[in-house]
Amino acid sequence: MIETYYAGSYWLARPESAQACARRAERFFHLLGHCDPAWTRWYQTADSFEEARKLQFATDAASFQKLFSEKENRIGDGFTFWLWTGDNLQETSSVNGACGSADPRPPSTCVLKPYDEGLIGQRVLTAPVMTEVLRAMALAWDPEWGVATSYEHQEMITKGDSPDTFVGWVMYFSRLRGKVPPLPAPVRIEPVEDKGTLVTLTPERFTASNPEHVALAARVHELLDRAGLLRPLQPWPAG
Repeated sequence: MIETYYAGSYWLARPESAQACARRAERFFHLLGHCDPAWTRWYQTADSFEEARKLQFATDAASFQKLFSEKENRIGDGFTFWLWTGDNLQETSSVNGACGSADPRPPSTCVLKPYDEGLIGQRVLTAPVMTEVLRAMALAWDPEWGVATSYEHQEMITKGDSPDTFVGWVMYFSRLRGKVPPLPAPVRIEPVEDKGTLVTLTPERFTASNPEHVALAARVHELLDRAGLLRPLQPWPAG
């Protein structure tokens, strides 16, 4: 089974201005570029790959603020973006996000679909890189929760539902959700400044086809759920 992966961060009901969201986006793409050089050049969408490659996007706050002023990038009181990168149509990566809204549903998000083909895919689909991607999301977006895992693993454990939180390959928990308890080896736990905690299940690539990986995820789910860390997302505290 060939598995495809994503990394996403999520939070609810945190109203922010276009300027504030633009500053967060600028910081995220700056940090993402340090995760791998393949994530240093980004493009907007177009009707064809060739046309889109002509639409290079400068990922600074001023460019994002201009993007957020366009009608197609406004949803209610929030702002959206979708950017992609890649040298050919078969090997691409993308980031999409929604931020700034006070509405509790749907959640605000930042989701990276990494390269999953070729040499770049082999390079970025590793525990160290995916951990750094979630760290970048935590530092830039200050989400409540985040996860990097395969779509196949998510489908296996959620049975097609879309729960707010679940156990994946790499996870991030904001300090607002509580303290991460001790977890069994080989799980790695590390802080993200004063914002929250990263949890990495396996040092090798986590796969839904590996029974040992699935069993470890189930055990960690039990421990995190008991600690109250897998409860649904909550509206962001005011103030």
